[in-house]
Amino acid sequence: MRRFSFTDPDFQAAFKAFLDERRGSPADVDAAVAQVLEAVKTHGIEAVLDFGRKFDKVELTAETIRVTPEEIEQGWADTPADVREAIAFAAARIRAYHSRQRPADQAWTDEAGVELGWRWTPLEAVGVYVPGGRAAYPSTVLMNAVPAQVAGVDRIAMVTPPGKLQPAVLAAAKEAGVTEIWRVGGAQAVAALAYGAGPIQPVDKIVGPGNAFVTAAKRRLYGVVGIDALAGPSEIVVVADNKNNPDWIAADLLSQAEHDPAAQSILITDDEAFAGAVEQAVSERLKTLATGEDAAASWRDHGAVIIAPLDESPALVDAIAPEHVEFAMDNPERLSDRVRHAGAIFLGRVTPEAIGDYVAGSNHVLPTSRAARFQSGLSIYDFIKRTSIVKCDAASFGILGPHTVALAKAEGLPAHALSAEIRLPGRLPSGV
Repeated sequence: MRRFSFTDPDFQAAFKAFLDERRGSPADVDAAVAQVLEAVKTHGIEAVLDFGRKFDKVELTAETIRVTPEEIEQGWADTPADVREAIAFAAARIRAYHSRQRPADQAWTDEAGVELGWRWTPLEAVGVYVPGGRAAYPSTVLMNAVPAQVAGVDRIAMVTPPGKLQPAVLAAAKEAGVTEIWRVGGAQAVAALAYGAGPIQPVDKIVGPGNAFVTAAKRRLYGVVGIDALAGPSEIVVVADNKNNPDWIAADLLSQAEHDPAAQSILITDDEAFAGAVEQAVSERLKTLATGEDAAASWRDHGAVIIAPLDESPALVDAIAPEHVEFAMDNPERLSDRVRHAGAIFLGRVTPEAIGDYVAGSNHVLPTSRAARFQSGLSIYDFIKRTSIVKCDAASFGILGPHTVALAKAEGLPAHALSAEIRLPGRLPSGV
């Protein structure tokens, strides 16, 4: 864990160096992924099954790679009742939140008499990647599949590593209406969704977080298929004054540190004594936390405490552009409203980031690695596309046509110019 003081003469340089540090992306990943993608593209389902044997030590066939409806139902039945209730509660809130995002089609006639507009249509097929390495993530199923369902996507295909499928993951799939689930993970799962592999038909877009291999595969396959984002390790910034319970803030920092040794947790506060109390609370919590090994590595290697005036925190948050930021204070909007770059903002002392991970209704698939500077979290917009609509009659084309001809000729595109010129008044074929 690093400590920074805003008043140090070298603060800006040291802080920038900290932000520029590479986290959780081995250099040899891309070359390995390239081989996997080529194998799946060339050999299809046989390559997918071979990689399952090699990486996951699972023997599957083209018939057994798909999760059956009976298994999904059994997963629902095997999930504890309180977890089923929580899944249904979360799904309802996610559905309600994302339903409000639905945009409207538009149509109008402008002053030239041209009919203009756009319409929104859902994607036909989407692949949802659900990690299964460090833990089971029913919340990931909900956060990816429910917005796709709200958008009206026809086919939602879920892939997840072929170890033991946790009942809660299957229960979340049932709640989200996902009936197509494949036992395949890693880069080979992304390749199967992009190219198709035997019974796994290709999709139009792949969403959902994964490890470095999954991210590298998505990067390489962008253009062959749509992708949501290139996810990196989790991040949280907590801006807190000294009126907070240090143990609460420590828990918030560890809520992201426990995800991955490469995760990043940062505290910004204006009180050194409070910072020390939080650091002590983190140390105490790490002694008993079941995920303490990963969380301790994250806090040791990528954690930070920044001592700075709270009025400086919006600028610091913008420089970090984090996945999550909490403003744990009275009247948090005074500072949060000045933040431009953040995946999600949590306001007040009793709004921990964990609420957003599960049941707030907002999406927890968020930009990482400073991508919040130019990207938003997952939403209904990831599952719909906008098509422009234009209609001219002879009169309106008479207004637009000459300008089209002029610009096309200026760009040296004579066929473009001709396409407009032959339709101008006096040049129209008889009967038009």
